[in-house]
Amino acid sequence: MFTTVLILALSAIMFAIGKLRSDIVALCALLALLLTGTLTPAEALSGFSNPVVIMMAGLFVVGGGIFQTGLAKMAGSRLMRLAGTSELRIYLLVMFVTGTIGAFVSNTGTVALMLPIVVSMAASAGTDARRLLMPLAFASSMGGMLTLIGTPPNLVIDEALMEAGHPGLRFFTFLPVGLVCLGVGTAILLPLSRRFLSGGKEGMARERKRGKSPVQLAQEYSLMENVARSTVPKGASLVGKSIAELGIRQRYGLTVLEIRHGGTPARILREVAQQVAAPDMRLQEGDTLYLSGPADAAARFAEDFGLQVEDSGGGLEFYDIGIAEIVLMRQSRFVGRRLSDTNFRAKYSINVLGVRRNNEYLRDELPALKLQAGDVLLVQGTWQNIARLQGDEEHWVVLGQPLEEAARVTLDYKAPLAAGIMLLMVVLMVFDFIPVAPVTAVLIASVLMVLTGCFRSVEAAYKTINWESVVLIAAMLPMSVALEKTGVADLVSQALAGSLGRLGPTALLAGIYFTTSLLTMFISNTATAVLMAPIAMASATASGISPMPSLFAVAVAASMCFASPFSTPPNALVMRAGRYTFMDYVRVGLPLQVAMGLVMIFVLPLLFPF
Repeated sequence: MFTTVLILALSAIMFAIGKLRSDIVALCALLALLLTGTLTPAEALSGFSNPVVIMMAGLFVVGGGIFQTGLAKMAGSRLMRLAGTSELRIYLLVMFVTGTIGAFVSNTGTVALMLPIVVSMAASAGTDARRLLMPLAFASSMGGMLTLIGTPPNLVIDEALMEAGHPGLRFFTFLPVGLVCLGVGTAILLPLSRRFLSGGKEGMARERKRGKSPVQLAQEYSLMENVARSTVPKGASLVGKSIAELGIRQRYGLTVLEIRHGGTPARILREVAQQVAAPDMRLQEGDTLYLSGPADAAARFAEDFGLQVEDSGGGLEFYDIGIAEIVLMRQSRFVGRRLSDTNFRAKYSINVLGVRRNNEYLRDELPALKLQAGDVLLVQGTWQNIARLQGDEEHWVVLGQPLEEAARVTLDYKAPLAAGIMLLMVVLMVFDFIPVAPVTAVLIASVLMVLTGCFRSVEAAYKTINWESVVLIAAMLPMSVALEKTGVADLVSQALAGSLGRLGPTALLAGIYFTTSLLTMFISNTATAVLMAPIAMASATASGISPMPSLFAVAVAASMCFASPFSTPPNALVMRAGRYTFMDYVRVGLPLQVAMGLVMIFVLPLLFPF
């Protein structure tokens, strides 16, 4: 028993100091419990197979898909219409929407769905996301108190009541409690988050280091101007001919920016396949050519070959192919040579769309242009081919990080598909008559996000998982097993509840609430509720009072734990995105947790008399 308490205390100290990553501290605590024989290997590793941990990993993937397809940005922009750019209105909207969703969807799922939306809203409004993400996590827990299914501790006390022969709780029995939690939390969090969660300088510094986005480059080099789209109809004379054979640049003065294969935007399962226009590429029926150049020349080209001229609205997209700038070095072998003599396309599978020289942008007659040291070339190709240019730094320097820019390009044509997957997951999680466990629903959604192409690759999906948070929760879950196995939890809980029972029902209620609240700081809220529910029931029965306020105290205290990043999965989910430390949770969450407890001690007896 002493060993377990010592390991727990040392872990808490290391979390507070913050010198080691939180997941490393958790793993060290787990190893200590193993080496001291407190836990068996099976018990110690049980956290890594826990449904909550698996669900967290899956929800990271689902949230990444929502972000990658631009669905988060779309939802965020709609919410922004209600909130405008006012940080206060955005904060209130986040608290209300998150709390409402959290009443019907697990708090972990709620945070995973809302996190990318809130980040997009903060970016659009120029607000520091740090001041919104921790309130987001806390609001999901508060919203979980609105309904019976909102959070696992609610179901735990419902089961405890029925086992003791009392009637079960109704779906909205928790509603008054949840409304008080949400109201108190919203009021207290506003000043706390503004006071302690300001610190966006690091994020802004990272933004300043970023290269220009593809859209910015396209606008800078006027690629978006005079872009014409023409589709190759069935039976057109140029079907089967190559770009070189058509002589589009020589005869019409046009540049083929890309050739796209794909369905219409109206199709939900629309696919878009972009290809860089290579000289030897042969055109097929249904191909769409994106041409840059004089409008009359584009019209003449379309007329000569019987092409269908499409509305040019929408311009260029950068799903599969991208653009970037490279600066020619003085020692480059390309200096002094005409662009047509460099075989740039053949060697690197890259097109040169423009040249910036002395703040002048050159796009006409590029093949005859002699390159000079310091020229900035606007190159086009697949994102992978552009990234490979970084390996030839003897000749040029690639500006920015192409693969990072590619990751920021949203696959917006997949947004309806991502929305459907998200809706399917929510439906599977909300309705009890569907025999699918929440973790199964999340796994189905995460796999569908990958299989339907909402990510560029499987690797991109894996990169969305915040392994620090996953390992943190998985390594700390067995701590509850150790506390229960060694008798620490039972001893502390019974001693506090038993001694306070003689001081009256209010003192007993306070003891049960704050004992539960304390335990939840070190073990999961569900495990704490399971431990404390029978103790609360027995203490209330022995004191001759109704068990309702005591059991509700267990449920609320277990869910309203904000002073630790690993007490609830939502707290851990936002830790990395908000760049929070353990002490950030203490500074913001601990005052809120204490204030919520003081309010509940007086509110619960009013709602559920002794």
